[in-house]
Amino acid sequence: QVQLLESGGRLVQAGASLRLSCAASGRTAFSSFAIGWFRQAPGKEREFVASITWSGSTTAYASSVKGRFTISRDNAKNTAYLQMNSLKPEDTADYYCAAQATPPLRDEVEEAYDYWGQGTQVTVSS
Repeated sequence: QVQLLESGGRLVQAGASLRLSCAASGRTAFSSFAIGWFRQAPGKEREFVASITWSGSTTAYASSVKGRFTISRDNAKNTAYLQMNSLKPEDTADYYCAAQATPPLRDEVEEAYDYWGQGTQVTVSS
């Protein structure tokens, strides 16, 4: 079992950068989980943003964030990150990290994730 806690969200202007963190705690080693980031904008469904495999060797991104966002992880610190550059107003959303235990990674499938954090709010003003 693992608990996930996101942080780093805040109000920024368009073009700014933010780094979100997803800190894990619990009995199971952080490296036992692949990590995904999702977001949910007001009035919209939650959508996949990015994922990273257990070792961190492979990443994947939604087309809307590719080239602007970077997912990474530090298994020694039990933390995953989402570096967000060139933020746009349409990036405004609650951002959630999620952990998936069982391979293969089904990164865009919400039901495949075993644990979810509470979310952190990102607001990008124009």
